[in-house]
Amino acid sequence: MNPEHINYGLSASKEETKPIEEMPNPLPRAVLRLNNHALLDGEWNFALDPDDSGLRDGWYLGHDYEYKAQWPGSIETHMAQAKGQTQPSVWHDKVVAWYEREFTLPEIEEPLLRSMFQLTFGACGYETRVWLNGRQLRTIEGEDVHYGEYTSFSYELREENLHLVNRLTVRIADTMDAETTRGKQESHIYKRGGIWYQTYTGAVRSVWLEMVERNRLRSRVGVDSIVEDQLVRFNLTTRVHDPGCYTLRLQVYERGRKNGAPPLFSSEFPLRLEAGQRQQRVVLEMPGAKLWSPEAPNLYQLVAQLVDTEGYAAQIETHFGLRKIESRGRHVYLNNEPTYLDGILYQPGTATYEEMQRHMHAMQKLGCNLVRVHIAGVDPRIYNLADELGLLLWVEVPSPHASSPRSRQNHKEELLRMLALIESHPSVVIWSLYNEDWGCQDIATNPETRRYIMDTYHYMQIEHPQFLVVDNDGWQHISQEGRLKSDLLTAHLYTPELPHWRNLLDRLVAGELVGVAAFPLVIGDAFFYRRQKPLIVSEWGGFGFADYGGPQAGEERTERIRQFKQELRARPIAGDVYTQATNIEDERNGVIDFHTGELSVPAGLLNSRQAQQPAS
Repeated sequence: MNPEHINYGLSASKEETKPIEEMPNPLPRAVLRLNNHALLDGEWNFALDPDDSGLRDGWYLGHDYEYKAQWPGSIETHMAQAKGQTQPSVWHDKVVAWYEREFTLPEIEEPLLRSMFQLTFGACGYETRVWLNGRQLRTIEGEDVHYGEYTSFSYELREENLHLVNRLTVRIADTMDAETTRGKQESHIYKRGGIWYQTYTGAVRSVWLEMVERNRLRSRVGVDSIVEDQLVRFNLTTRVHDPGCYTLRLQVYERGRKNGAPPLFSSEFPLRLEAGQRQQRVVLEMPGAKLWSPEAPNLYQLVAQLVDTEGYAAQIETHFGLRKIESRGRHVYLNNEPTYLDGILYQPGTATYEEMQRHMHAMQKLGCNLVRVHIAGVDPRIYNLADELGLLLWVEVPSPHASSPRSRQNHKEELLRMLALIESHPSVVIWSLYNEDWGCQDIATNPETRRYIMDTYHYMQIEHPQFLVVDNDGWQHISQEGRLKSDLLTAHLYTPELPHWRNLLDRLVAGELVGVAAFPLVIGDAFFYRRQKPLIVSEWGGFGFADYGGPQAGEERTERIRQFKQELRARPIAGDVYTQATNIEDERNGVIDFHTGELSVPAGLLNSRQAQQPAS
């Protein structure tokens, strides 16, 4: 186990040797639990199950695996390696793969009285089943099968089922099912090519074993600031095996605190907890606290403890920031100041964590204060990096490709999983529920589709007021009784020609809702635009992509981008999102090298918050 991490469940706390925020975070999660952990990454046994006979034949009880595979990694890569190919393999309709490895149970210092072992998958899927020594495991949420491939999930391991040497077996299945949350991966409906990508599924993030307390706070924290009153609402999740009386203790420190420094703010909350899991919202006063913004990304360190009647404290730590985002009139307001959003579309694809880090720094170097992470799940440490850099993030639910009751249920569950894990980050300011009707193609004709989107929008307004929410980005926003069910009126506008670009923008700001984008901007009841909502051109450019036209590279491309940005800023528009950051598969319109992070256009080109000079 990693000796740098203190295990509060095994022994008394040790004196820390360095501030917590400087401790390494090798795990793909945003909230730190300072305990022992053992990464189970590396070489696993691997087998394809083309006939899907493994469950029937009991592979989890024992199987002769023909191949080896490196975890984390995609099934597509592992298939190719098994066949001796260098490029990822393509599968059709359905793929089933099995992985297995052994691990030795770490030595423990004392009997497991307060602690237990927990197994966590950073992300895996789309459909995952797990066995330990031939016994099927259930997630903490009670799932025999975990669905989804963008967020983490965990299993508590019963001590009586653990051996000195343990066998861990994982079955992963995925299909081209258009009702699952696929993002831009191909499906039965949208085939690979153009804007649709090859599948990338399976063991896509790390898996690890760690010690956790029987009675603890889970690694998920929600944060909502009320900046005018200098209040912060924290939403925490308790996990209790021993019902009784507990105290929730919150302590807030300066980011970069030294050992022994007293907390800036603290409070305690008595709780009577039944066995099981529940959420608890509490409020902490923080008079004089500094606000978080791109210009001043001030962060604080939260230490949250669940304390039992014997004084034993189970602890998690994370950072957070105070900020307010608001849609008011034609502006987006950050901390009550109008803020223009200089954005860029980012599709991480198969990028590694290190490559994504380079991309984030490059996008900031371009002058962006907003990154639109396009219908994809990313390594949670990227949200941490955005918090530290002061980059605003626009995140999106990976979309299904068909509209049906089942696809809407899958969409809702994916949204809730994502919210639980990233709602603490001040950088995350905007959520898109859908994009360009993908997964809600009948939005204009099906009242059930519109009702689901409206209900979800209202849910977000009430339960997560710290975010702005877009119902269906690009066009076909929903109006009910003349009220837009979106905090932003967004449009996707593509043309390589400057005169046509000027014409489109003039018509957009004049309130034309039909004939500007590919579909009407608003559907449902009549809606009359009078600058009562911020206008965002949330996709434009695409220069270099064959279907969109425009200059491929060089000075001509730089000048075209500069001219288009100048036209945007000359009009009452609240922000824009250039498409896009890097090349990915057939979309050859990036301005950042995918591997190195180097820019192919001048630094600062997308920063319209500073005076733009025409090219010489």
